[in-house]
Amino acid sequence: MTTSPLGKSASRPLTAVVNAHVVPIDGDPFDGTVVFDDGTITALGADAEVPEGAAVIDADGRWLLPGFVDAHVHLGTHEEGEGSAGDDTNEMTDPNTAGVRALDAINPYDPGFDDALAGGVTTVNVNPGSGNPIGGLAVAIHTHGRYIEEMLLRSPSGLKSALGENPKRVYGDKKQTPSTRLGTAMVIRKAFMEAQNYMGKADENARDPKLEALAMVLRREIPWRQHAHRADDIATAIRLADEFGYDLVLDHGTEAHLLADVLAERGTPVLIGPLFTTKSKVELRGRSIANPGKLAAAGVEISIITDHPVIPINFLVHQATFAIKEGLDRETALRSITINPAKVLGLDGRLGSLTVGKDADVVLWSGDPLDVMQRALQVWIGGREVYRYDSATRSGVVTARG
Repeated sequence: MTTSPLGKSASRPLTAVVNAHVVPIDGDPFDGTVVFDDGTITALGADAEVPEGAAVIDADGRWLLPGFVDAHVHLGTHEEGEGSAGDDTNEMTDPNTAGVRALDAINPYDPGFDDALAGGVTTVNVNPGSGNPIGGLAVAIHTHGRYIEEMLLRSPSGLKSALGENPKRVYGDKKQTPSTRLGTAMVIRKAFMEAQNYMGKADENARDPKLEALAMVLRREIPWRQHAHRADDIATAIRLADEFGYDLVLDHGTEAHLLADVLAERGTPVLIGPLFTTKSKVELRGRSIANPGKLAAAGVEISIITDHPVIPINFLVHQATFAIKEGLDRETALRSITINPAKVLGLDGRLGSLTVGKDADVVLWSGDPLDVMQRALQVWIGGREVYRYDSATRSGVVTARG
């Protein structure tokens, strides 16, 4: 597993944002100052002092929040405007592609990365797709950079799996296993049994990328990222997790509210979304923007996701806003796009809130980001300004990569 420190090649000056309405997420909002230096938050508070030599930015009462986190996207692997040439989301040549890595297919120059900054999103988790029962390894990265290694936060950050309609359709059309839900579960079980046997072998020279990826899940080094919409598929996900003893994260969870009490008792997080889609297939009949509120009310830890490019990534915060309209409380809505997804990614010690010692992933908004009329004005990743909104041209300006 690889974790990457902040690169030191780019300028990360001592900076103080003053006269801001600060929403730290892990504490009460306050009016005051946030200071960051060399990529790290060093001070914040109503009475925080501005260090000598700091670049001072007067927020003039505008809102300062941590960068948003979208824990389920296909950014850079399903590129915008490229068609099939830019779609590397699914390696649909084998039901078990546990060894492939989203990391190896990300184009950091996908225009979706600039859209992410415009929406205040500074961290994403890029997943393989859901065409296979076992899709491959995910990666958590920042949303600005010249090449993936300088954007990298955690690799791998999980192993993607899919239940339900997608693998049934893909392999049913090929007239091969799995063409049913029971066949999909068998593929997953067989893969884990093979991984258990592999882990018990004495021959350390016999390496296999599929089995090593699955072994990481069995050792609980990374979570099992389970694509599931229907309640019966969610039940199967729970059954498999209990059988093999791994950490389960539910992706999508369209009907998760029907098993909310079970998920809450187990402490299983749900990455819910995308929420702005139509009920375009049978599995989405239960889709509702009210579902995040139902899950949260039952005690389930939720994160809201876009599944970009299914929903444009800059609409992440708008999904949270509409979920509030349909019953989700405001505090949980903000946590669902900051600290909760950071926790799922194993990165809550570095990001997801404005806290001394964490990465200076900071966004200055024109006002309350849950108001759809407000916008991100400045974005810093690791203390480096990477985006600024130009009001004269009514367009965003992205800092040159590198």
